Amino acid sequence: MSYPVPGLPEGRGLYDPRNEHDACGVGFVAHIKGAKSHEIVSQALEILANLDHRGAVGADPLLGDGAGILLQIPDPLFRNWAESNGHDLPQAGDYAVAMCFMPQDEAARAFVTEQFEKFTVKEGQRLVGWRDVPVNLEGLGKAVVDSMPVIQQAVIARGEKCADQDAFERKLIVIRKQVQNPLEKLEAKHDLPGLSDLYIPSFSSRTIVYKGLLLANQVGGFYEDLSNPNCVSALGLVHQRFSTNTFPSWRLAHPYRLIAHNGEINTVRGNVNWMNARRRTMESELLGPDLDKLWPIVPHGQSDTACLDNALELLLLGGYSLAHAMMMLVPEAWGRNDLMDPARRAFYEYHAALMEPWDGPAAVAFTDGRQIGATLDRNGLRPARYCVTKDDLVCMASESGVLPFAEEDITRKWRLQPGKMLLIDLEEGRIIEDEELKANLCEAHPYDKWLDQAQYKLEDLDHIEPELSSVPKHETTLLDRQQAFGYTQEDIARFLEPMMVGGDDPIGSMGTDTPLAVLSNRSRLLYDYFKQNFAQVTTPPSDPTRDES
Repeated sequence: MSYPVPGLPEGRGLYDPRNEHDACGVGFVAHIKGAKSHEIVSQALEILANLDHRGAVGADPLLGDGAGILLQIPDPLFRNWAESNGHDLPQAGDYAVAMCFMPQDEAARAFVTEQFEKFTVKEGQRLVGWRDVPVNLEGLGKAVVDSMPVIQQAVIARGEKCADQDAFERKLIVIRKQVQNPLEKLEAKHDLPGLSDLYIPSFSSRTIVYKGLLLANQVGGFYEDLSNPNCVSALGLVHQRFSTNTFPSWRLAHPYRLIAHNGEINTVRGNVNWMNARRRTMESELLGPDLDKLWPIVPHGQSDTACLDNALELLLLGGYSLAHAMMMLVPEAWGRNDLMDPARRAFYEYHAALMEPWDGPAAVAFTDGRQIGATLDRNGLRPARYCVTKDDLVCMASESGVLPFAEEDITRKWRLQPGKMLLIDLEEGRIIEDEELKANLCEAHPYDKWLDQAQYKLEDLDHIEPELSSVPKHETTLLDRQQAFGYTQEDIARFLEPMMVGGDDPIGSMGTDTPLAVLSNRSRLLYDYFKQNFAQVTTPPSDPTRDES
């Protein structure tokens, strides 16, 4: 079944909007000590402009695939707005900004505004006011302007019943989900075309996203906030999208609320299905009854990156740290790595039962506004280079040279390796190395003991009930039974015998040219009707675990 996606054509023929993937350029710059400045914003935009060649344009050279920037909330900018408009703005951290792509239709926009304000009050928060985001349309293509949403910001103050900023963040997501999730049904119910066009790129007390269907060098000029000296941040995460087989859209531009990534998640359909399957078993002391208000956690028809962003958001809501959550979602190759520390192996094995890996060639940059980092998939199939300067700046990008640092100012430069993580903690003011980071997380709990208590392995079973282990006698021959169950000579000779005699895995080429089981006139085995939906291109073939063995 294909679901409609705002801004994209409906599924028809061989096209399915669920197959939207992209390959892109990603980068960030951050001040290790957390010093905020407008220069960081300017440098991030420079990185974005230098990644322009990693994007794409259509027949209209002014229509790109999308670009954007994620920053810490620039408090001086919003404080100046509040003073100019007579609003009472709390101290930084006690208010949040919702960046909203509102419907173009005025009636639909009024309905969304009413819904937003209703749920804000319902969840015990206070609306400070609405702000029209100043934009400059000069240089934009006609198709971009025609599809452009009305861009507004809602500023929300933390309610008295929110114990701290983390509790406030949880309430913000609850508000966003309740506003956005039912819009398709409400659009049909109230006959308000375009109501479901609402999209909220960010809604946080820590970070804000400025993005759109823009070229890399247009982002800074389009959003006038970004050229305002009051727009300050200690980090800037940027992304230039290249949609390899997709349609450009305002909402599909990166960064998302927590991540930006280059590559694709091949397992996304299975990941989303497993999350939905676990719905009734999920519970959280932190969220309590609010958990039920979040569904669907991953809305239908999103890109793979948006789905990964939703999954990361859920784990953070549940109390996991940013690095812990990323290790669960994008783990190292641990299954056959005999050189891995036992505590780290136990960590990955334990969490494999809680969350399936979001697998595929991907370089993922992530931030929650307090920490910023990046990680590579287990095969390291996407480039990610970084350098550190004397001025306490860290720059990471899909390629080297995105910022013009003098060689003598660089104290360290390297590349991210398969499965490794680069993490900068702006509150602690330091880079946390991969080894230290993962050692601390893996030793925080006795994962090996928990595994011993919960796992049962066949080789450890020393007693088998005789009546359960005996092979029943049959009047028919083995060959008759094999034929009845659909086994072929090829199955026996090429698959079963090598595995039984030598313990060898069957070897074959990628893809299959065998006829579809559904077209057969004979009874086929159940698993013949299913194929693994996975593709990973490696040139040359690479797998860090097998390469070491």
